Amino acid sequence: MSQRNYLITYIVMVALQILIGNYFRLTPLITLTLLPAIILCLPDRVGTGGALLIAFVSGLAVDWLSEGVIGLNALALVPVAFVRKGVINLMFGTELSERHESFSIRKHGLGKVSFALLMVQSLFLVIYIAADGAGLRSTSFNLIRFSLSLLTGYLLSLLIVDIAAPDERK
Repeated sequence: MSQRNYLITYIVMVALQILIGNYFRLTPLITLTLLPAIILCLPDRVGTGGALLIAFVSGLAVDWLSEGVIGLNALALVPVAFVRKGVINLMFGTELSERHESFSIRKHGLGKVSFALLMVQSLFLVIYIAADGAGLRSTSFNLIRFSLSLLTGYLLSLLIVDIAAPDERK
């Protein structure tokens, strides 16, 4: 995917997250987020510093335009950007980074991609839920919210990976 096409895709996905935040609040028990998958799928040429900046700006944009709590998504998304390269190297090998290639479900398998998505979604949700509840919600409520949000976010993220990190061999 060319840099211009990826930029357009990225902006559309952030806009989709803003729409989800504004219009698809199903229940307080589910936090639907595409942001960790979007950050995970950033092109390899984007280094950690660039990913941190992109995550911060994207998180603030979502906070400002939909969620209402300024800084909440940014707070949870910046650590995802920080561990992004490590997760990719752990799950798909360092040769992927050395060749500046992207990962895809078709190329690397559903299992590896799923585990990478679950890792970044979990990190995001742990920080987001802890900061959002600020100690006011019960542990059982937070665990249920985490589980339901992780499941729905993972399923939605599989679609994002298919769009944002397509297999170049198609």
